[in-house]
Amino acid sequence: MTDVLVSRAEDFDDIAALLALAFHGDLDPDVQALERPIFEPDRSLLVRDGGTVVANAAAFSRELAVPGANVPAAHVTMVAVAPTHRRRGLLTTLMRRQLRDVRDAGREPIAVLWASEGRIYPRFGYGSAAPRYVLSVDTTGLRLPAPTSAEGTLRLDRPDAHRDELARLYEQARADRPGWSRRDERWWAYLLADLKAHRGGATERRVLLHEGPGGLDGYALYRTKDSSSATGPQAETHVGEVVALTPEAYRALWRLLLSVDLTRRLSFPIAAVDEPLLRLVDEPRQLSPQLADALWVRVVDVPAALAARRYATDVDVVIEVTDDLLKENTGRWRLVGGPDGAQCTATTAPAALACDVRALGELYLGGANPSALAAAGHVRELVPHTLTALTPAFSWHRAPSPMEVF
Repeated sequence: MTDVLVSRAEDFDDIAALLALAFHGDLDPDVQALERPIFEPDRSLLVRDGGTVVANAAAFSRELAVPGANVPAAHVTMVAVAPTHRRRGLLTTLMRRQLRDVRDAGREPIAVLWASEGRIYPRFGYGSAAPRYVLSVDTTGLRLPAPTSAEGTLRLDRPDAHRDELARLYEQARADRPGWSRRDERWWAYLLADLKAHRGGATERRVLLHEGPGGLDGYALYRTKDSSSATGPQAETHVGEVVALTPEAYRALWRLLLSVDLTRRLSFPIAAVDEPLLRLVDEPRQLSPQLADALWVRVVDVPAALAARRYATDVDVVIEVTDDLLKENTGRWRLVGGPDGAQCTATTAPAALACDVRALGELYLGGANPSALAAAGHVRELVPHTLTALTPAFSWHRAPSPMEVF
């Protein structure tokens, strides 16, 4: 029963049944048909008991935007253990095997995931790397600055009629936003599908397009959910994503989203921690921002990962890393880099900084402050003033941001 098997395509339905059980959902044939094309059987590990799938961990093969670069990343997903088989070490077995497989394959220096619970994945070396704000907005009386003559025109349509244009805009914006994953044709088909099972009682998804002087330069995906009370309409706007290449497009999109007729509230669960909206509205308290974790990063190959990203300022530091699961990462590594590139090599030189691999995951996307990690005990400064120099180097001009749950 504890044998770990590599999935086959025909295992998909059994895995879907486990996920529905573990995440308190129902099997839906339409959902299964939508998800089957993005399933990668050879990247799914499972355990059966008497023919029933009782544990699973999978990954998608995608690229992730990181500071100054794109990096192949194992997008870990579909992790579940049946309630009848908890506390037997199945999750630990699967996660350890998955990390070993990713490391041995040599293609992806990092892994990334969304955590169902924050306490689960740090023990496997994952660090919280891209937090988010969950916005629950009272739009009553909320205002943005008046439109300027530089703002263009807005129009509404069905998202699937503009897939190529949305993909182009997304990819342009993604280059400047750590945390966004590359979307190929399969992913656009999956993300733009609008099954009733995913609507939560709201309307079909709509796309709001912004046309600037140079053409289409922004879009927003949203839906609305009707509601009313004795005092009048109380509908809510559910925003899925906002992509804007110019400040004018960003302001125009949000101005409409916050003022849809008959709505009184707006929800946006994946706002960046540096979301401009927080600075635009006349009363930011009405956004009710609640900080939550989003992307967790696991550095699988320390020298490859640290050399793959860019650094905001020049850095030359020796870091002593501890990794209990992937011993190849344990050791001293000299990182030399800057805005134009980086190298990371093994060294016997004395270390200026020491940390475990989880701390590197927290730092990797540029959103964590090394000094804050030191105060939390996740990083140790071995040479005075190392953190002073390292902090600006590891930061980035845009905060890491999640864009989709995978």
